[in-house]
Amino acid sequence: MTKLILILAAQILIFAAVASAGDLGRTMNGKHLGPYKKEKFTHLRVYWHNSVNGRNPSSVMIQQPVLNSSSLFGAITMMDDPLTLDVPRNSTVVGQAQGMYAAAAQGEIGFLMVMNFAFTTGKYNGSTITILGRNVVMSKVREMPVVGGSEIFRFARGYVEARTKSIDLKAGVAIVEYNCYILHY
Repeated sequence: MTKLILILAAQILIFAAVASAGDLGRTMNGKHLGPYKKEKFTHLRVYWHNSVNGRNPSSVMIQQPVLNSSSLFGAITMMDDPLTLDVPRNSTVVGQAQGMYAAAAQGEIGFLMVMNFAFTTGKYNGSTITILGRNVVMSKVREMPVVGGSEIFRFARGYVEARTKSIDLKAGVAIVEYNCYILHY
């Protein structure tokens, strides 16, 4: 009889543990959100400085194109590009664009952009926005979604508009203006 009670007690404990493990999340009402009750809208303008050549490039190709193609199809490049407040490279640096871009189009120069804008100064220091989208380089304006963020930009969503300000293919340098439209809490 004692053995039966021990087996029954063990089964009840196992059942309780399995049942509580299924409680992965819970629905929260607004009173638990604290500072995240009011949604905010932020517009940021930064300049992305990409350099693939020279002594200290900010981007490095880690996968060569798989085909001899003018679109660079298959190439993958990692980046840690400075973000500045104005077009000149020596203007105030406010963060870094960190991530990668991959040549994902065969008939045109089109990249899959996967990057975080990591802000390093002022009010946004320590905050990030995450951008994931298609960038057809020769288009005048490219729109990509903001899919997340951290710190000030928690629960971020929105979009960015990218406009090339200058490009020098021989020197391997490009400057792109990013207008970021962000909803966050």
